[in-house]
Amino acid sequence: MKKILLLGSGELGKEFVISAKRLGCHVIACDSYAGAPAMQVADEFCVFNMLDEAPLRAAIAHYQPDLIVPEIEAIRTEVLLEVEKEGFEVIPSARAANLTMNRDRIRDVAVGLGVRTAQFNYAESAAELLAQAQVIGFPVVIKPVMSSSGKGQSVAKSAADIQASWDFACAGMRGDRQKVIVEEFIHFEFEITLLTIRQRKGQTLFCEPIGHVQERGDYQYSWQPQAMKLDYLKAAQDMAQKVTADLGGAGLFGVEFFVTKDEVIFSELSPRPHDTGMVTLISQNLSEFDLHARAILGLPIPLISCSEGASAVVLATQDGIAPRYTGLEAALSEPGVDVRIFGKPSTRPYRRMAVALAQGANALQRARDAAAKIRVIL
Repeated sequence: MKKILLLGSGELGKEFVISAKRLGCHVIACDSYAGAPAMQVADEFCVFNMLDEAPLRAAIAHYQPDLIVPEIEAIRTEVLLEVEKEGFEVIPSARAANLTMNRDRIRDVAVGLGVRTAQFNYAESAAELLAQAQVIGFPVVIKPVMSSSGKGQSVAKSAADIQASWDFACAGMRGDRQKVIVEEFIHFEFEITLLTIRQRKGQTLFCEPIGHVQERGDYQYSWQPQAMKLDYLKAAQDMAQKVTADLGGAGLFGVEFFVTKDEVIFSELSPRPHDTGMVTLISQNLSEFDLHARAILGLPIPLISCSEGASAVVLATQDGIAPRYTGLEAALSEPGVDVRIFGKPSTRPYRRMAVALAQGANALQRARDAAAKIRVIL
């Protein structure tokens, strides 16, 4: 039985724990607050700030895990680099966790590998942001180098928007780095997430591309498969394989791309299951969480089959605690529809609280209709 220390216990972590438990693992779920979703299904839990070096080291020393599995970016990853040298295994690798904690570092890796990205630069003040935006040309997309679920992301259409974008990015930053990435606005036809699985013996597998739509920098609904030209899909797979091979290790990566009428452009990468990939809970024979668990445990992965499916999020509208849900009966009355309530103990505006899933014909519209029937009540 493998002992897994899970760093981050949100809804993605919860589904991963379920997959890992089905394969006989013992999981300790960690997060900064009690009652986090993954804690509700794990064997043990531990509450601490993962950006704080001392309790992170203490948890690793106490539990002596076989595998350390980050689920979020906001971790003192320098500790992971050090404990990996001591013999602990970090998934997919401590280097991957450290580089992808910050958008600037993983973007620099991609550029160094010759991967096509949007034109971009960095800024550490509003004045520097304005200067870089003027070089790139408006409109520009502005994101904190470290955040989650799109927090702090905005589009500046002119110089008049820069101060507000800087303030919004600072408010949404995680960690202790006041730094943003500013990049050209790509006029894409659609965005995809290409779930890329690296196995312990070196093989790389791909899921069918997932299309998705974002608002406020956070995904609202996704569908699989996203139709695209075969040569564009091959280009995305080649870039994903190049970057994930450089990062190393085993596990599932969520690699995001912009697809324009002329080319495929690398956007971002997460070395873990991706929020848009929740659609795989209904569209694939093995979900992204099953695939992540199998890859890190070194277990065989059979042919990944995919059918038409979609996901749509259910958001909270205000701050509160102990949420309840209405509309479940109406949402689940539609054949081919399922719902996952995450079990988060508190709410805030736009916080993701549940997801509706649908499979079969017209899956996206049916998932969105089902999600619209569910209300978060305080």
